[in-house]
Amino acid sequence: MLKLKCVFLTSCSVEWGPSLCHHLILLPVLKCFLVILHTLVLSRCEFFFCPCVQFTVTPLCCPSRSSILSGRYPHNHGVRNNSVSGNCSSAGWQKGPESEALPVYLSKQKYQTFFAGKYLNQYGSKAGGGVGHVPLGWDQWHALVGNSQYYNYTLSVNGKEEKHGDVYEKDYLPDLIRNRSLQFLDNRSPQHPFFLMLSLPAPHSPWTAAPQYQKEFSDVKAPRDGSFDKPGKDKHWLLRQPTNPMPNSSVGFLDEAYRKRWRTLLSVDDLVEMLVQKLKDIKELNNTYIFYTSDNGYHTGQFSLPIDKRQLYEFDIRVPLLVRGPGIKANITVQAPVLNIDLTPTILDIAGTNLSSVNTDGFSYLPLMAPSLRNGSARSFFLVEYSGEGQSTEDPSCPKLGPGVSECFPDCVCEDAFNNTYACVRALEGPNDLQYCEFADSESFVEVYNMTSDPHQLENIVKKVDPAVLQAMNQRLIKLQSCVGSSCREKLGIFFLTI
Repeated sequence: MLKLKCVFLTSCSVEWGPSLCHHLILLPVLKCFLVILHTLVLSRCEFFFCPCVQFTVTPLCCPSRSSILSGRYPHNHGVRNNSVSGNCSSAGWQKGPESEALPVYLSKQKYQTFFAGKYLNQYGSKAGGGVGHVPLGWDQWHALVGNSQYYNYTLSVNGKEEKHGDVYEKDYLPDLIRNRSLQFLDNRSPQHPFFLMLSLPAPHSPWTAAPQYQKEFSDVKAPRDGSFDKPGKDKHWLLRQPTNPMPNSSVGFLDEAYRKRWRTLLSVDDLVEMLVQKLKDIKELNNTYIFYTSDNGYHTGQFSLPIDKRQLYEFDIRVPLLVRGPGIKANITVQAPVLNIDLTPTILDIAGTNLSSVNTDGFSYLPLMAPSLRNGSARSFFLVEYSGEGQSTEDPSCPKLGPGVSECFPDCVCEDAFNNTYACVRALEGPNDLQYCEFADSESFVEVYNMTSDPHQLENIVKKVDPAVLQAMNQRLIKLQSCVGSSCREKLGIFFLTI
């Protein structure tokens, strides 16, 4: 029986929404994404599938990447934030969830496995075992030490340190990932299937574009629609503290950041185009699934927050997902919600693994994107959880807010805090699309949004909702926060939102 191959590409901090759509029309390979959104037909489209309801279960790099690798919610893999003390690439992670992660099961299925790029934010640190630590299951390992960089970085190459400088031709990380992945495909054994995970730094800061792209998009600005520069008057205190409207300095900064992020993505497009061509050349394209997604979303000016992620809103938890492969019809859109915890079980399903032997909270969405291969059902709700980070001392950029905040800008807008800790239920059932969130703070703050009538989450309707609905959502949240494995996939009853 032919074993199917798989290529998994992830970018860092790519939001779903009009900004992504506007960008992707410029990309010769990925522009199918925009075409699908507008329900047009493009016969030369390379990517044939787009589940446009795609979410991360936590809006921060390391916890989200840990969820992708393990198929588990953060409360089950234990990674709370981007620090070693928050379990990011810690000894506990390595001995526990990492030892049962995606590549371990693929290795058991005789897959040739290749990783290149950003792994986890604290990977390679002394507390995380240094560059000598190579996670189980990877045959070829080219992992970035620390967080996203484009030049002047260190790699762990199969457990050995490899330092890089600032020469574009040999050091630019997106191109290095591209070149080494193509080399892996050339040198692979035709007798065994392969899995590549390519983890691009783009479009994460420091937003260093390739030389040939540094002048692109000079007239582009961040979109001004939706919740851009709207006041967060009825939201958690962190959303109530930014100056509204934003000062011109903040708007100018976020527009320039937006342009720089777009420029870095052009190298991702180059990578995808060359990778697809290589798969054609080696006659493996029709036997290979290709995934493209991001670890979390991103905001640029929404609710007067300049730039970052970490918030419970659509712009930070919703991410792109493109898939192409056998059994997937051209130009279709799946509306059922897909989570990042579903990626591992889906890939293992493709590989022929018995999923009952795998400890994940997610489920395979292969039946949703390729119904001709297998029957399946979709979820109607899910959990989003986040543990806020803050500093024990006051931030010099914002002394008036005192200790406990972090990610502060010079005009005293802070993007995170210890009490920016929350858990949400997102329900997608019945006539309404609802989000219910509880904060772990002194206010016991609650936010509720009717996503059908208010897709930009402008109005917190907690005071207008039937108390019985609030009670039902609270109980559902409690159950989800303690779920493990199959209990995370159980139906917990249907209700309808009344205001």
